[in-house]
Amino acid sequence: MDNTTLTPASYAQANEAAYLAELIEFLRIPSISTQPERADDVAAAAAWMAGAMRDAGIENVRLIKTARHPLIYGDWLHAGPEAPTVLIYGHYDVQPADPLELWESPPFEPDVRGDYLYARGSSDDKGQAYVHVKAVEAYLKTNGRLPVNVKFIIEGEEESGGESLEAFIPQNKELLAADIALVSDTGILSPDQPAIVYGLRGMCYMLLDITGPGRDLHSGSFGGGIDNPLNALSHIIAKLKDEDGHVLIPGFYDGVRPLTDDEREVLSQLPRDEEKWLAETGAPQLWGEPEFALVERLGARPTLDVNGIIGGYTGAGGKTVLPSHAHAKISMRLVPDQDPQEIERLFREYVTKIAPPTVNVTMKNLSSSPASVTDYTMPAMVAAAAAYEQVFGKSPVYMREGGSIPVIAAFQTHLGLETVLMGFGLPDDRIHSPNERFYLPNFYRGIQTSIRFLEEFGKSES
Repeated sequence: MDNTTLTPASYAQANEAAYLAELIEFLRIPSISTQPERADDVAAAAAWMAGAMRDAGIENVRLIKTARHPLIYGDWLHAGPEAPTVLIYGHYDVQPADPLELWESPPFEPDVRGDYLYARGSSDDKGQAYVHVKAVEAYLKTNGRLPVNVKFIIEGEEESGGESLEAFIPQNKELLAADIALVSDTGILSPDQPAIVYGLRGMCYMLLDITGPGRDLHSGSFGGGIDNPLNALSHIIAKLKDEDGHVLIPGFYDGVRPLTDDEREVLSQLPRDEEKWLAETGAPQLWGEPEFALVERLGARPTLDVNGIIGGYTGAGGKTVLPSHAHAKISMRLVPDQDPQEIERLFREYVTKIAPPTVNVTMKNLSSSPASVTDYTMPAMVAAAAAYEQVFGKSPVYMREGGSIPVIAAFQTHLGLETVLMGFGLPDDRIHSPNERFYLPNFYRGIQTSIRFLEEFGKSES
């Protein structure tokens, strides 16, 4: 077939089977960045993605060595100096697949069941990142050129902190210079209702270590005379927030930017069925700050949550000891204009104040990133909305996402870039959980939406 007789959209449609086969090959690579024993697999995934980018016609593709896992850079810069430049970001690393016994098919043996592709990384983020490679390919294989200039930066540490890219960005401002960043690492509301995420919460993630006696002690011989670090940790945690979810750290809410009336109106348009949403969680009822609507609590309010408690004996049977140490991982999701460093300082001061003198307390910051909010009326967002509507047949709604993507704040801080979060995942894609999946119609529609976004954004900036 002569590709020059096809449009980018028709070319992409004609090659859907090939795109799926390629994605399945990509997903077979267990690129788990948090596990040192998978370093070779992570490198193999980087090499695979770089090869796919070259095959698509993307130029100057190279693997960039870092202290951990490689970055991938590539570009196509022939649209002319007057055309805008889009920096496309994604990640090729994935979460661990544990617990393996809960998977209905092996996590790295991709399985198509109905309209879904099941595999670790299918939705987060290999499938979504690959959407843009294929969109660029569709243009270059048909028109021979793009309506905009593009740059790609793909990382392999998003699921393990992203330190290498965080260090790379401020040192390579010219290389990464662009007019807008484009990221597909989020989702939409339903298969037929697109959504644009215009805000992300930030993060302050702390490790709390409590130590007491120098060794585990017999609870019968020493209980009542020596403080139990697990008990002390429990008392500290209980004083961090009240039963309605209000954080009790003094000054925690001082920097919170309140929603404007316009934002509340925009968020109120989300067609969220609270009963259905609750049913998907499996929880018995909703919970949270009663003076705020659910949609605000999920994306526009800060939170504090205990993500894990470690300590003592948890094996079969009994072992009556006072453990010598206990630990907790505590995440605080932040909103504009909360400063992660200030929140860490407040957390440290408060925990030090409420901790009993019968134990020793140390704290470590595991990760931090500020929140980000993008103007949903800027040209790139308007172009994204038009692209969604053309492909899905329905205008997108706008929403804030409760999660964090640290690179978005880095783009804003170091490159002065606003980001369009143009995701294609679904709420039930089970990312980070067993049986992760990607709705295949959204994979194909994602490619079409990316094609149209590049066209619309090129026109809006011309």
